[in-house]
Amino acid sequence: MILDKYLLRQFIPIFLIALSLFSFVLLLIDLFANLTRYLNNEVPILHILQIGLFYIPQCLSFALPISLLFAAAYTLGDLHARNELTCVFSAGIPFRRFSISLLAVGFIVSVLSFFLDDIFVISTVKIKNDLSRSALNQYVTDSGSDIVIKARNGRLTYMIDYFDNDREIMNGVSIIEINENGEYISQIRAHSAEWNETHWEFRSALIYKYENGLLRVSAFTSDGSYNEHPDIFRRQAANINELSVREAKLLVNDLRSVGLPYFKEQADYYHRYSFASTSFIVMILSVSMGGRFKKNILLMSLFTSLAAAVVFYVIEMLTMAMAGLNYIPAVFGAWFPVLLFIFIGVILLGSAKT
Repeated sequence: MILDKYLLRQFIPIFLIALSLFSFVLLLIDLFANLTRYLNNEVPILHILQIGLFYIPQCLSFALPISLLFAAAYTLGDLHARNELTCVFSAGIPFRRFSISLLAVGFIVSVLSFFLDDIFVISTVKIKNDLSRSALNQYVTDSGSDIVIKARNGRLTYMIDYFDNDREIMNGVSIIEINENGEYISQIRAHSAEWNETHWEFRSALIYKYENGLLRVSAFTSDGSYNEHPDIFRRQAANINELSVREAKLLVNDLRSVGLPYFKEQADYYHRYSFASTSFIVMILSVSMGGRFKKNILLMSLFTSLAAAVVFYVIEMLTMAMAGLNYIPAVFGAWFPVLLFIFIGVILLGSAKT
């Protein structure tokens, strides 16, 4: 217990410094990537600072794994350089036991980061993106065009030219109804439809139905029978990266039920879980590399941290792209890099000095 506290006292300050540094670097990268466009659109400095402020939570989320990796590797390397690890080993304490507090930190941070990303980071990312689009005259609402939704086990098909999320209005509405045998029942065409808390109110609506073998058209008055919630259409128009885990899962289900491609969205959904586990993975890697450097600790820790992060994210990028194209299962695309690096970490940990 005493050694655990001592190890954490050495680790935490370095981790906080690394987290601040890497987050600041990510913030600068985003700023300089958009600086020319900000200047061309004469964006006020306060607006730029506001965009950066709402980007900080995502920078912290992205910088968290590599900061843990660097801090743990540097801490253990520094203890080894000061011969403190030798004292620990001489006392008969295995390296795995000595470093278990760091592994516990990695596991706890992984769990917490998942909930913080889902509750806090997602909402600030959405605000940041809206502010950025507004500043660059690219502002769009959470609306979408050319939306197709199937409801009631496929018996209703909504085809919408444009959905206004803010006002909950559908424009250019066409609704086809079929029976359980797939036979045509009717089609409703309307200029628009507005949600009135319980159902859709159609404007300038016509209904086409067969009567005595002839297709007849007549005016249609809203009767409350079309009550699919606007959230179904809202998810179709939203960016999955701006949705919570629950909403992302619903979006995948919506796309699957409609018959539209959903592989990329499904891979992104699983990636929410795999990305959260990255903090635990990097702690396994850093612990397995701990004590291997006795000279140039700062440089070697930084180099190995960046190298491991680059390799991990390149592999992840490739597997996610393949999953998005349905070349590999979505679960495999999201979790393969995680399992691979856990395996590498365990192998390295088994060969660590003790």
